[in-house]
Amino acid sequence: MSLRRFVRGTVEWERLEAVVREIGRRYGESPLRVSFLETDNWLSVPFVVDDRLFVKVVTPQNALVHAVFTGARNIGAFSSGTEGFFERFDGPVEMAEHELRATRRMREVGLNVPDPIEAFEVDGLGVLVLGYLPEFRTLDSLDPAEVERFAPALFEALATMHENGLAHGDLRSENVIVHEGDLYFIDATNVRDDRLAEARAYDLACALGALTPLVGGRVTVAAALEHYSTDVLLEAREFLDFVNLRPDHDFEATTVKGEIEKAAS
Repeated sequence: MSLRRFVRGTVEWERLEAVVREIGRRYGESPLRVSFLETDNWLSVPFVVDDRLFVKVVTPQNALVHAVFTGARNIGAFSSGTEGFFERFDGPVEMAEHELRATRRMREVGLNVPDPIEAFEVDGLGVLVLGYLPEFRTLDSLDPAEVERFAPALFEALATMHENGLAHGDLRSENVIVHEGDLYFIDATNVRDDRLAEARAYDLACALGALTPLVGGRVTVAAALEHYSTDVLLEAREFLDFVNLRPDHDFEATTVKGEIEKAAS
């Protein structure tokens, strides 16, 4: 079995049918129109129901892969000179329940997120149900002029999250989407409550790393400085090399560090 197949995993059709039947029972509509999404999401099987519900099915294998990723990320955090701050889940149901809670908390502080509906279990699978956002675009699918226009709003939203005691933990261009002219956050992960300061600095480093390939280091750092002090950016600088090791980030860390140091001097 290839590594890619292992990390993505599969769900037996009979178990997926059981999930769809349960959704039909809960939402009182039959038959349901189900559209499976072609994505590289390694931590769930996503599909859309009737163009109004976004469903994630989390398997025990998805939970195992998340635990492996979490261990690797904590090793990376140690390489940045801090104790690891990512937390694993006890199983697939806990993964679904956490994302529901995180989405609700972000909405409560005024951030744009998909409508958090519910999380439940079907045959050992975690099932998360969110409102579906049709016709959205990910941050990296925008043209540079659009990204530059949205950059200050991204840092403003991230600062709002941090000021309210939250951290995203997995901020990348695929997890920031644009729907009807507004930025939305998706796919928050689990971080330790007693390590929020480090997690927020890591969030900021991830935002810098996501935007820099799209609009350049100077524009990115200038947008961040509209909502973060140079001292906070210097803290985020310590995580830039760690962030750049992730396969979903690829940017000139040296350029970003230089822009931060220039602003701090």
